[in-house]
Amino acid sequence: MPLLLTLNAGSSSIKFSLNPLPEAKGTPLPAPLAHGQVSGIGGAAARLSLQSSLHGKQEQTLPAAAAERSGHEQALDAVLGWLEQHLPEQKVALVSHRVVHGGVHFAQPVRIDAQVLAQLDALAPLAPLHQPHNLAGIRSAMAAFGQALQVACFDTAFHRQHPFVADTFALPRRFYDEGVRRYGFHGLSYEFIARALQTNWPALHQGRVIVAHLGNGASMCALQQGVSIDSSMGFTALDGLPMGTRCGQIDPGVLLYLLTEKGYSPAQLTELLYQQSGLKGLSGLSNDVRELLQSGQPQAVQALDYFVARCKREIGALSASLGGLDALVFTGGIGENAVAIRQRIVQDLGWIGIDLDEAANAAVHAGAQPLGPISRPGSRVTALVLPTDEERMLAEHALALWRAV
Repeated sequence: MPLLLTLNAGSSSIKFSLNPLPEAKGTPLPAPLAHGQVSGIGGAAARLSLQSSLHGKQEQTLPAAAAERSGHEQALDAVLGWLEQHLPEQKVALVSHRVVHGGVHFAQPVRIDAQVLAQLDALAPLAPLHQPHNLAGIRSAMAAFGQALQVACFDTAFHRQHPFVADTFALPRRFYDEGVRRYGFHGLSYEFIARALQTNWPALHQGRVIVAHLGNGASMCALQQGVSIDSSMGFTALDGLPMGTRCGQIDPGVLLYLLTEKGYSPAQLTELLYQQSGLKGLSGLSNDVRELLQSGQPQAVQALDYFVARCKREIGALSASLGGLDALVFTGGIGENAVAIRQRIVQDLGWIGIDLDEAANAAVHAGAQPLGPISRPGSRVTALVLPTDEERMLAEHALALWRAV
């Protein structure tokens, strides 16, 4: 049985799924044989959690990564090792990879070859938390499944039709022409949510929607009739909302000050902005919202206050881009599971037309099904919680390319 493997390497996790490839071209993609993730990469101990139709639920804690190897490399080895051990007779014929940054040239899924890999390598400085791990996954999969078709799907692709005013910085035009522009990210997640709205809430899909993808990486996207017209993220995945370890929006003058007056090197500044800032930096405790909510320490409270305030500010800004708002959708690890954070974001948005149903909001958390509205039936603006599924988008894009070969 030929199989389709998806690999989705995030800043602190690797998610994967394994589907049988359909036998006929018109046949929909079958349900996964196995799916799961390695979470907590970079922490004291990463954890592999998966569910298989043949082997049930399994969990294992991974040992600390050896000094010469990254946590992502070890996590990927654990995923590939499980596949080899439990499905040794199955042939992986197609591998679909999430690639965070596609730059100017990649606006559609592409077949990966040496030339494409070199172009994606050149974009690594624009997404240093993700792109190297994405490419490590590609190289590992190419080594493990030499005859398989390898496909790259891009987080930036969904945003490539932004109007110029949402796509540019006020720098000399030559920089825009060279590719210094606002790309937007989390595109695979936003694309899945747009399709879910089209299927289940078609009237909202035709309107003005803000999707809040809140997790260790966080951003918001403005959708008009299912099309991205603006995003909180820009040239890199640093901009916009504060994140687990990333700073979000910051005055460029602060960066100049750190370089010229505090003596930071570019490498030190990169480490500060990507690894030591955000919720982790503000709290001095953790990048995990669950830990901060339980802490009660003043720094933890202030870090979450800042996160909530920036979320509200971005909702206001994107509502202006849309010329109004019909729906607000929460997704991602925080968006789907953090009841208190959702309530704090929405409870003061009565002015924009959201009437929060606190009981409905409290009922939506990890494992609760089905997810859906958390606003009252008469609310002028609908608030929803929808689970995202980037692996599904990876699978569908790769399948379309495989069928076209």
